[in-house]
Amino acid sequence: MQEIIEKLLILQDRDRRIMRLKDELAHIEPERRSLQEKAAAAHAGMEAAKAKAKHVESERKELELQVESKKTQIERYALQQFQTKKNEEYRALGQQIETCKADIVQLEDQQLALMERAEGLQKETAAASRQAEELRKIAEQQLKDLAASEQSLRAELADLESNREQLTEAVDDRVLYQYERLLRHKGDNVVVGIQHGVCGGCHMKFPMQLVVSCQAAKDLVTCPNCGRILYYTSDMDLAVAE
Repeated sequence: MQEIIEKLLILQDRDRRIMRLKDELAHIEPERRSLQEKAAAAHAGMEAAKAKAKHVESERKELELQVESKKTQIERYALQQFQTKKNEEYRALGQQIETCKADIVQLEDQQLALMERAEGLQKETAAASRQAEELRKIAEQQLKDLAASEQSLRAELADLESNREQLTEAVDDRVLYQYERLLRHKGDNVVVGIQHGVCGGCHMKFPMQLVVSCQAAKDLVTCPNCGRILYYTSDMDLAVAE
């Protein structure tokens, strides 16, 4: 029976390593998505900054066109003043000219404000571009490292699973069925020791008779509470708590 326990402990060790590798592999795709999302967010920030700068420049050009339009109106009104012989019409055209000049001053003030804003946006865009490029490079390298790690983990997992198949062939079918059923329900802590006379899984205290049976190793002994397979080694303290 001791030989069976040793085989199960080796199998359990393989299963623990397989579970650990599968857990590491399960975290790779979310990590990959996270890296891609960070790079995409930085790129989106850069594009948003560029769009703001473009919009401000478009507004500035629109104001520039409006100023030119007002200057053209002034020239037209001035020509009409020169051609008219009526004082009332002359004064009305002069008022139109003054209104256009006031509009131009207001438009030019708006232009100046937009130019200052555009300057700030240029710096913001440059900073966003640098950040996006830095994050792209970092993400690119980390994605490469992640891919290499994934490949290595999958290769190791394939080796372990192949080795596990060989190990299971050496275990009695009835015992293997019992072990794998426990593995599904109890996780990777299936074959446990009886240090201090308690179950290494659920920590239930055992009566002396069960402890002695486990120490004798003539039959496969299981915990009456959790069903885990029990074993004893010479370095374990078998004292049963009172």
